[in-house]
Amino acid sequence: MQNFVLQNPTTVIFGTDTVKQIGRETSQLGKKALLVYGRESIRKSGLYDTVKASLENEGVEVTDHSGVQSNPVLGHVRQGIETVKKNHIDVIVAVGGGSVIDSAKAIGAGSLVDHDVWQFFRG
Repeated sequence: MQNFVLQNPTTVIFGTDTVKQIGRETSQLGKKALLVYGRESIRKSGLYDTVKASLENEGVEVTDHSGVQSNPVLGHVRQGIETVKKNHIDVIVAVGGGSVIDSAKAIGAGSLVDHDVWQFFRG
């Protein structure tokens, strides 16, 4: 086994009305955010408006990356990576369940390298 160091700066804030803190937390990391989420339920519930308002109130510019499916699609992740690189995104905000979070992590990793993100999964 090779030696390695793992640093995981992920922050998860959980609790009643904590979503309203997302702008303050995110603004400490950057001013251009990619907002990753699933389908239309986030809009129908009003969560999208709450998250976007919180981000914008803290001076964070929001770029949407919607449409994450239950089983994430590689092409959709690649589109997210392209958006991050093209728009010089500072921070990725995932709002949703496991597939949304997994997609956001893959987009984040893929945006930092020159090779295709699939290489991370093939080994």
